Amino acid sequence: MALTLVIGNKNYSSWSFRGWLALAAYDIPFDEVLLPLWRDGFAEKLARYTPAGRVPVLIDDDVQVWESIAIIEYLAEKFPEKHYWPHARAARAHARTIAAEMHAGFTALRKHCPMNFWRPPGQRELPPQAAADVARIEAIWTDCRQRFGAGGPFLFGAFSAADAMYAPIVSRFVTYGVAVNATAAAYMEAMQALPAWQQWKTAALAEPWVVAEDEVDWPTVLRV
Repeated sequence: MALTLVIGNKNYSSWSFRGWLALAAYDIPFDEVLLPLWRDGFAEKLARYTPAGRVPVLIDDDVQVWESIAIIEYLAEKFPEKHYWPHARAARAHARTIAAEMHAGFTALRKHCPMNFWRPPGQRELPPQAAADVARIEAIWTDCRQRFGAGGPFLFGAFSAADAMYAPIVSRFVTYGVAVNATAAAYMEAMQALPAWQQWKTAALAEPWVVAEDEVDWPTVLRV
């Protein structure tokens, strides 16, 4: 039986993006169930898949896994040949550490710059806490590329779970014109060049649903 991933809007749902990319970037077959966020019946439909009331949810026969980082760990166990985490012990430990930091942190940046693929790129002034989040993320990316990135263009050389966790941040930096150093910019270009990224973006741009709280120019909705 194929895996099933329940997600929200591709334009806005950053956590869905992480879980989806963790499957698609590794060419793992799966069925997709998209539930438009906050539309009529959303909570009731989602309750069929998870008691947590959040997307994404991975379904594997009688197993249900929610929270993107838990989904990634489940996939890493189910598909060890895909190498979700770096092989070297130090790199693997660091990858898990920064993935957990992403999962738990950067709240100010997330709130001020919601993921929005269809908003035309344009700078948005960052309050001090969001700017501090940007500086920390830039430092993480630069450190990973310098210490562990010799084998490819991603944080640990080859694409890994850590890249899936930071993918929505890359999208935010693009959308809101966040300036980063050359190392971070090159990493962002590599992420955007992924076929799976392009597939998600194309679908996001075609969606009809608008979520006002994720439109920073509201009541104007800017679309590329």
